[in-house]
This record gives sequence, C-alpha cells and structure tokens, in this order.
Amino acid sequence: MKLFSLTKDQRYILNLALPAIAGLSTQMVVSLVDTAMVGRLPDAEYNLAAMGIGVFATWAVVSLFSSLATGTHVLIARSYGEKNDNGCGEVLNTAIILSFLIGIVVSLLVVFFSGDIAGFFAVDKRVGVLAGDYLHYRFMGIPFFLVTVSYRGFFFGIGKTKIFMYSGVLANLLNIIFNYFFIYGGFGFEGMGLAGAGLGSTLATICDAIFYFTVSLSPVYKNQFNYFKRFRFIKEIAQRIIKISLPVSLQNIFILVGFLSFIAITGLIGILEQAASNVVFTALLISLMPCFGFGIAVQTIVGNTVGGGDLKLAKHYGFETSKIATIYTLFIGVIFFTFPRLVLYLTTNDQQVIDAAVPALRIAALGQVFYSVGVVLANGLQAVGKTLFVMLAEVIANWFVFVPIAFLLGVVFDFGLIGAWSALPFYVVLYALVIFVKFKYGTWENYKRI
Repeated sequence: MKLFSLTKDQRYILNLALPAIAGLSTQMVVSLVDTAMVGRLPDAEYNLAAMGIGVFATWAVVSLFSSLATGTHVLIARSYGEKNDNGCGEVLNTAIILSFLIGIVVSLLVVFFSGDIAGFFAVDKRVGVLAGDYLHYRFMGIPFFLVTVSYRGFFFGIGKTKIFMYSGVLANLLNIIFNYFFIYGGFGFEGMGLAGAGLGSTLATICDAIFYFTVSLSPVYKNQFNYFKRFRFIKEIAQRIIKISLPVSLQNIFILVGFLSFIAITGLIGILEQAASNVVFTALLISLMPCFGFGIAVQTIVGNTVGGGDLKLAKHYGFETSKIATIYTLFIGVIFFTFPRLVLYLTTNDQQVIDAAVPALRIAALGQVFYSVGVVLANGLQAVGKTLFVMLAEVIANWFVFVPIAFLLGVVFDFGLIGAWSALPFYVVLYALVIFVKFKYGTWENYKRI
C-alpha cells in the first residue's frame, strides 16, 4: 500500500513544474560560482564590490524587460488552449522582433555609457572602472538574452518546460566554463579579470539563443506553428504583449526598491544585522526558486484551460498547484526553523553573521510558507490578464506594510533585527490573502479582452 500517491492532476502539474524548477536552480548555482571565482581575484574586495554594482544593474534591466516572457507566455498559452497554432506562431514572431529591437537599444546605451553608469553608482573610482568594464561586455548580450526570453515564453506556453531545463543546464554550464577562462586566462590567453566575467556571460547567452533557435527549427514545432513561413511583426500582438508585461515589469522594479529599502533599514540597525539579512535572503532562494517554477506551471495550465473555455477547471488547477507548492515550502520551513545554522553555513562561515541571522531565518521560515500561495495564484491571475491587480497587490503590501512595519519595529521601537524581520509575516500573509480572494471570487468573464 502506498503511503503517498499523486492524483492525475498533481502528476500533470509536477511534470510541468519540475523542469522549470531545475532550470531556475541552475541560475542560482551559477550566481554562487561566479561570485566564488571573482572573490578569488587579487584585490577581491574591489572586484566583488564592482561585481555587485554590475550584477545589480544587469538584474534591474533583466527584471524590467524579462517580463516580456510573461506577455508572450500568456498569449501563447491562451492561443494553444484555443487550438490556434498559427496564432502561437504569430505571437512568437512578434515577440522575437520586439525583444531584439528593445535589446539593441538598451545594449547600445549601456555599452557606450558603461563607464558613466558605473561611476554614478560607485563611490570608489577603481570600483567604478571595474564595474564599467563588466557592464560594457555583459550588456553586449542583452539582445540575445531577450530573444531567449521570447522563446522561453513560447515553450512555456505550449507546455514544453523541459526545453527551458535543457537550456538552463547548457547555458549555465557554458557560463561557468567561459567565465573561468576569461577571468583567469589560459592557453596563452591573458585573463581579463572581472571584465572576463561579463564577456563569458555574454557568450553563454549567445549560445543559449542559438540553442533555442536550433530547437525551433525542429519540424515538430516549425511545421505545427508555422512561425517562419510568415516571419513578421504584428503591431496589435506587440501591444497585447506590452499591455500584459508592463505591470509585471513595474512590479519587479517596485519590489526591488522595497527590498532594498528593507536592507537599508537593517543597515540603520547595524552593519552586522545588514550582512545577516543579506545571508537570510540568499537562503530564502532555496524556497522561493521552486515557487517560481510552480508559478510557471500554473501560468501555462491556467492559460491553456481558459483558452479552452473551462474557467472552473482553470481555478481548480490553480488551487491544486498552490497546494503542492505549500507542501514544499512547509517542508523547507521546518528545515529552516529546526536547522537554521546548517542552512546558513551554505552561504557563510562567519559565526557572528550566523548568530545574528538565526532568529531572522526562523521568522522567515514561517512567512515563506504563505508566500507560495501568493506566488502561484498570482501567476494564475496573470494568465487571465490580471497583471495590474497583481502588481498593485504586491507593491501596496510591500511598500505600505512590510517596509513601514520593519522600520517601526526594528528602528523606532528598537527591537533590532528580530523586529525588522517580524514585518515579513504581515506582508506575506496579507499578499497571499488578497491574491487568494481575487483568484477564488474574482470575475474572469473579461478574460478574452487581453
């Protein structure tokens, strides 16, 4: 007798979610490896500080424009559910052209003004020069990255999340190899230091774009969706992609500002407390990355099901996915709460930082359990075009609940780091509750308007 068995719906959900989770996890590994490589360069403190600026600037742009994948994903999933294969092809064509053009403009601006941009954010002149070199090479790959974003949205929309997994493994493995070679040098080639990390990442991104293009040439996809028979830009589709994606872009930027504000608040408490908070956020990636993978799955399933006209089944899949995600975050939460030091040792061996971070991680362990509901059902709402509502719900909960309560408890009432992190459950529970109510009781009758 089986102690635990999955239903047919749960197996279907996991079949989509697990490859997406695997692909997202490779990105986290590369981030850790890149930091380790740069941290072993001479004058590591300068290079790490410069890398922080470069990665932040890259992440800000990626957060702003990678949401094009959401718009593409939603429209593809809807068309696929409607059995409109040619419509899927038209969305992909338009998304590729739109994203590449945006990428060219952004790339040219940053490449030519990389020194000025880095100098603006860097207090130390040497850090500014190093960060500028990194940005110069890293942003050469942005047009290709945004093309992969469009392809990603397409394959997510038709339920082929394994392709994203293969892409993630290939691109991130090449990223590690290229970065090692260009950072340190070899075979008679002189290492470029931090600039080599930027160049290596760009070359890996170009290879990733080539991988997606090669897969798209497969007759299995090319003949079904006919995207290369009439490769053209359709203005109306581009407008729909932007309409869906823009709130997601703004949400990413606003939430980034909110969490940076929280980090700044912990800095008012103390440098040790600020370092501990950074470590806790890094540890939380273990929990949050899979939640985003479940979000990708629910966006595909809800989009396909709504496209087929069955709104009741779409809501059912949304709740089933949130249940699975919650089981996962509950399991991780127990580990975080019971063995916080073991988890924190994965990110740092500084005993003072670990001591300060332990109570904060235990508080976060409680809050992140509820965040899975918010993330998953928010992706379901995005699949029916409710991206503006999702943006407002998270931004309001973050800016007007999380950040103010953290400041009041941590700084004004002088409860320190424990007080600041105690704001997290208020934010997470409120956000999850609002999203849950909207998903369960909201009207979806206008879903065809997106």
